[in-house]
Amino acid sequence: MERVNAVMSHPLYKEYYSRLEKAEKDRIFCRHQMSHLLDVARIAYILNLENADGFRKDVIYAAAVLHDIGKSLQYEEGIPHEIAGEEIAGKILAELPKEITFSEEEKTEIIAAVRGHRRLRKNAGRLEQLLYEADKASRVCFACPAQRECNWEKEKKNMEIKI
Repeated sequence: MERVNAVMSHPLYKEYYSRLEKAEKDRIFCRHQMSHLLDVARIAYILNLENADGFRKDVIYAAAVLHDIGKSLQYEEGIPHEIAGEEIAGKILAELPKEITFSEEEKTEIIAAVRGHRRLRKNAGRLEQLLYEADKASRVCFACPAQRECNWEKEKKNMEIKI
C-alpha cells in the first residue's frame, strides 16, 4: 500500500483532510473521515473480488481515500465536492514520486471514480461504479443516532445491511 500511503502523506491531502475534519467536528450526520473512507475502500475491494473485476487493491484504496477530499470546499465555498475532489486528486496523483506513481490509466480511472462517486454516469467505468456502490453501501443509516434529523430521501437511506 506504498502508493496509498504516499497519497495520504501528500501535503495537499493532509491540508484538505485537516480542513474536512475541522468542518465536520460537530457534525451529527454522516462524516467523511478515515473510517468512512476505509469502509468505502473495503467494500469496493470486496465487490472487486466478488465480481472478478481485477483492480489492484491499492488503486481501489487510492480512489476511496481521495473520493471525499473536496468536501471541505463544498462546505467553505459551495463547490460540489466531487468536482473539487477531482481537481485535488489530479494534483496529488500528478505529484507522486516517479518510483511509486500510478500509471496514466490508473490515474484516469481514479480521477473518474472521484468525480463520479455521487451520481453514476451512463457510461461510467467499472472503478467508478465500484466506488459509487461502495460509498452508498457504507452508510449505516439503520444504526445512526441522527437518522430522524437526516434530510436524505427515504429511498437513499440504508435501512439494512447490503454488503
